Amino acid sequence: MLHPSWEEYATQLANAEEQELQKVITEICQKAAVNLHKDASVFIGRDTRPSSEKLSQSVIDGVQVLGGQYHDYGLVTTPQLHYMVCCQNTQGQYGKATLEGYYEKLSKAFMELMKQGNSFLCPFFPCTKSHCSGESQRHLKIDCANGIGALKLSEMKPYFPQDVQIHIYNDGTKEKLNHLCGADFVKVHQKPPGGLDMKPNERCCSFDGDADRIVYYYKDTAGHFHLIDGDKIATLISIFLKELLAKVKQNFKMAVVQTAYANGNSTRYLQETLKVPVHCVKTGVKHLHHKAQEFDVGVYFEANGHGTVLFSKAAETKIRQLVKEEKDDEKREAAKMLENMIDLINQTVGDAVSDMLVIEAILALKGLTVQQWDALYTDLPNRLLKVQVADRRVIDTTDAERRALTPPGLQEKIDALVKKYKLSRAFVRPSGTEDVVRIYAEADTQVRA
Repeated sequence: MLHPSWEEYATQLANAEEQELQKVITEICQKAAVNLHKDASVFIGRDTRPSSEKLSQSVIDGVQVLGGQYHDYGLVTTPQLHYMVCCQNTQGQYGKATLEGYYEKLSKAFMELMKQGNSFLCPFFPCTKSHCSGESQRHLKIDCANGIGALKLSEMKPYFPQDVQIHIYNDGTKEKLNHLCGADFVKVHQKPPGGLDMKPNERCCSFDGDADRIVYYYKDTAGHFHLIDGDKIATLISIFLKELLAKVKQNFKMAVVQTAYANGNSTRYLQETLKVPVHCVKTGVKHLHHKAQEFDVGVYFEANGHGTVLFSKAAETKIRQLVKEEKDDEKREAAKMLENMIDLINQTVGDAVSDMLVIEAILALKGLTVQQWDALYTDLPNRLLKVQVADRRVIDTTDAERRALTPPGLQEKIDALVKKYKLSRAFVRPSGTEDVVRIYAEADTQVRA
């Protein structure tokens, strides 16, 4: 995540005229006290869009002109690039800074988890019977949004055991990126993507174009479409981690971080049923990520399917130590599961591939179907709208964007409307990126929402 002060520098660079560029760079170096004698190392990756190659080359030219070193990873998902940077900056502690390193780390942790599950759950381990391999359970259809995710997921396939059946759709060979497919399309339109044939009760998921977001969904026997979004993913992961943390009996502080867009019933379920603290922050991954860093185990997801889990250094060290030294079998086994979860989760950023493996492992270990997962709670009906305005800055918000400060009187009007309905909530906020105001409302029925 960029430090906020550097966002300002990025704006200055983007707006600098060609002939002023050198002057602007020099000023930034002075302001930020950049040591120009230090070696600069830049990792570069790109996606499958036709424009990416040229843009990537421009970055390389810029780095070279300024005397920096670069490593060009070519085609990678956004989270894979984040992974490489983290490996490099932790001197290899986080993993090997290669694609093989990424595939090996994730697949090893995934297979270890599955193996543990079998010995954990089945008296006949190692077991080939259908009740253990959950044959029908292990099939997953994945819509890769015609993006980079398809390429990298098929590269990763050989690293998986035979019983993990992943079927890739919208792989970019025929259609355009995100056209009638991808996580965003599915979430916004509440319907399955094109190019993927869904049978009743089949588990399906969609990545977004650069593979840092994921949503799940299925059709029931009546043909109704059910979306499982980021809130429900966060809930599933929280249930699993909370059980394991209870078994290791350490005083770890766990919390879930959401934004105002999180469904009210997900917040209620986490707080009241699971008894997990929930914190609400402003929209934007950087706000979620920073808040999640305050806990031993911080789970964060946006409703759109972007999210991950962060473990504090202290918690990770303690868990790895328990795996080595704990005498009590149950405690050690739970610590081992947590250790594998730590290795399976990409802690640098939301990662569709990693999140998918985490979800698949939890469903298998807990013996849950996609319908049972969906039934944890029912989403409150909601509406999300955007309104074009001349100047979005007239609206100013507070309380993690849940209340409007200006213009005067707006919040009172919203309060009056919300009062009329059960389980209702609404807020307006200026978009961070375009001249629109976003409106969110939820209530106990779709009509009231």
